[in-house]
Amino acid sequence: MKRALCALLCLGLSDLCLAETLPTCLEKFPQQDAARLKCYDDALPALVRVPSYTVQHVERSYLTRVWNLDDENNDDDSKLGRLQPYRQNYLLLRDTNKPNALPSSGVAGHSTLLAIDSNHVEAKYLISVKADIGEQRDINFLGLKTIRMWGAYTQQSHWQILNTRNSSPFRETNYSPELILTLGTHNPSGLKLINLGIEHQSNGRPLPDSRSWNRLYALGGWEWNNRTSILTRAWWRIPEAKTNDDNPDIVHYLGIADMVLRWETADRPQAASLLLRNNLQVHNNRGFAQLDWAMPFNIGKSARVHLQLGHGYGESLIDYNYRQTTLGLGLSFREW
Repeated sequence: MKRALCALLCLGLSDLCLAETLPTCLEKFPQQDAARLKCYDDALPALVRVPSYTVQHVERSYLTRVWNLDDENNDDDSKLGRLQPYRQNYLLLRDTNKPNALPSSGVAGHSTLLAIDSNHVEAKYLISVKADIGEQRDINFLGLKTIRMWGAYTQQSHWQILNTRNSSPFRETNYSPELILTLGTHNPSGLKLINLGIEHQSNGRPLPDSRSWNRLYALGGWEWNNRTSILTRAWWRIPEAKTNDDNPDIVHYLGIADMVLRWETADRPQAASLLLRNNLQVHNNRGFAQLDWAMPFNIGKSARVHLQLGHGYGESLIDYNYRQTTLGLGLSFREW
């Protein structure tokens, strides 16, 4: 009875457990040091046993994970956080129904004079990362609980990988740095965050193919059931001097707002998103739609088979005023 009581109370009364065990082993092996030590080793784990508790796992929702709304992603004290995925990261082999052989812009001197010899099929890849700048702060203002600043960078490239007759050139690359202020609500569902951002986007090319613009935007993020989310964004283009504006009519094609609807399965092996972008004009209405779907692929936990279907204006900056339909298949990496 005494030994059983010792086992029950051994976490708080370890000295009593040890006192009970020592005489027993000593009586059994008074002259055998090795056997006596083994007796102690065998007896103590049975007595000093940590009781098992069931720890309830709380699933982190998509927006919480991506924007670190619960401040759980940071594992060090550095002021600049580690790089994290921002937008989709993928590598696709993509086909278009009609290549843009003569890119043009709504300003003189920005139109290609000689037709470009491009393949229908090309590689398209996107790299997009972000890092938090400084620590998350509490604000408690108008239903907003926290504030955090991010720096982000996105690069999208179109590579004529099969166009060996022209040395497989990069047809277009878009560079997009951003500064983003995230305001979190800590709501379990519904409105989860508001992002305020400034973005520059350009293709870094000389005339006549130079394209660029800058914009300020506000984004709202809603989420339900930890699996369905909607991100709606509206922007205002920062005006440029006419002499420096490569594409004065860009908002007529790339629009003034977009929306991303995203859904994922319960254990997150599959995810799908629908991007809708529009200029919100009754006359001369133009827009773009892109459907992305990813599912697991047995080459690693972070890689997925990725299917992408797009239609409309502005898949890239050089094509901002060009309408086409594209289909891509490849791999996406990390969560998006």
